[in-house]
Amino acid sequence: MADWENLPATGVSVGSDTSAYILCNPTGNFGSGSASGAPVQPTSVTEACALLPATDAAVPDSNFTGLNRIPIGSKTRSIYMNNSYTNYTDINIGVMREYVWRRPTNDGYECIYGMKVTMNFNDYDLNQPYSQFFEINDLARKGWSGKTVNVAYSTVPTSADPTYRIGRTFTSIQHSAGVSYIAQPPVGLDSSPAITSTQKADLNSDWIVFTTRADVVSGMQYVRTECSANDLTTASDAIRLRQTSRDGQPPIEIEVEGFLPN
Repeated sequence: MADWENLPATGVSVGSDTSAYILCNPTGNFGSGSASGAPVQPTSVTEACALLPATDAAVPDSNFTGLNRIPIGSKTRSIYMNNSYTNYTDINIGVMREYVWRRPTNDGYECIYGMKVTMNFNDYDLNQPYSQFFEINDLARKGWSGKTVNVAYSTVPTSADPTYRIGRTFTSIQHSAGVSYIAQPPVGLDSSPAITSTQKADLNSDWIVFTTRADVVSGMQYVRTECSANDLTTASDAIRLRQTSRDGQPPIEIEVEGFLPN
């Protein structure tokens, strides 16, 4: 059923370079294209990283059977921005939804961690005329150090953009219309900013970054890895939502509570 892609901690070869990112669905110029050049949603699991579950809450892997198809954890959380743009007041800009599934294996347990966002069109920039709506270009989550990681996405519901690339890195890289942007940026940045316009990103095995575009709703973003039978725990900064200036917006990162891999 599923087209899971391995995301190695050592990166992947791109010509003579190494990149932290694999390509999934780089159509539509990473969300900047329109009309005939718009992003194209997957229609088959033969497409890179693509899954086609019936609903968000449906487990996206046929190896999870019986009661293991029921999430062991699910949570819906409001997303608040509080920074200089909001005059340091809380502004609710959307909702984060998470699911975790677990099944026993011959070696222990395997888990799938899924997340998606839905935006609510609240103006976040109280210092500018008209309304400024947050656009998520990257979703990052932590906790994968020492783990074998496979990744995927789904555009359920059908209004979501595809996931363009996925990286084993902490750093989100701006991608916009133009010719100076690299689909699989090489390593060699020699620093670890959350967001950069420099077309490089160093490897970081503890973090996974999903590049998409969510100004209304995102697709589900999945990570499958080994896990334990322990209870789920969360961290207040487990997930980072990033606006990377795709269309000239200011680069902004928001920390969101989320489940940690165990």
